[in-house]
Amino acid sequence: MPEAGALPALFDGDVLVPGSPGYDEARAVWNGTVDRRPRYVVRCAGPADVRTAVRVSRDLGLPLGIRCGGHSAVGHAVPDDGLMIDLSRMRGVTVDPGARTAHVQGGALLGSLDAATQPYGLATTAGIVSHTGIGGLALGGGVGWLARAVGLTCDNALGYEVVTADGDLVRATAQENPDLFWALRGGGGNFGVVTRFDLALHDVGTRALSAEVDL
Repeated sequence: MPEAGALPALFDGDVLVPGSPGYDEARAVWNGTVDRRPRYVVRCAGPADVRTAVRVSRDLGLPLGIRCGGHSAVGHAVPDDGLMIDLSRMRGVTVDPGARTAHVQGGALLGSLDAATQPYGLATTAGIVSHTGIGGLALGGGVGWLARAVGLTCDNALGYEVVTADGDLVRATAQENPDLFWALRGGGGNFGVVTRFDLALHDVGTRALSAEVDL
């Protein structure tokens, strides 16, 4: 079991505790009535940090929460006296326009996904609020403007990179760990920490029609 004071040395990212600069900002979520105080907030720099954080929470017997975009209405992302995995440093989006796919890190916001895909005239169903996190949206199903045309966000999931409760990094697709893939496509959570989403993209062009109706 790691000593609490040795935690920062285990991570490439930052470890915040009550009183640390940025701690209160890190524990705040969209729902302002949620006022919980994790014992540790780990701002993960990559999947290796997520693996370590999961193992540390298990070894210390701490409740675990995962923050992506911070829209958690009931505050599951912020465990009181627990360990919060903060994915806000993992917001990269890589687009393969030829394959029409996007590889989206678990902490990315929907605005970042749209900004990366729009120059190619591509998009996928991704909610209607730009500062929503991809994790909460996609794992809960994902309804957006394109849902009627191309399905929910989870319908466009090609695969996931997931840290399991054992701290293992695995791949989940229709062919590899298919049961986990099935569960992650709209199951809502508690199946692992998704560090990357692989999503199918669709041709939508680079223009949008907007109309204002005065009643």
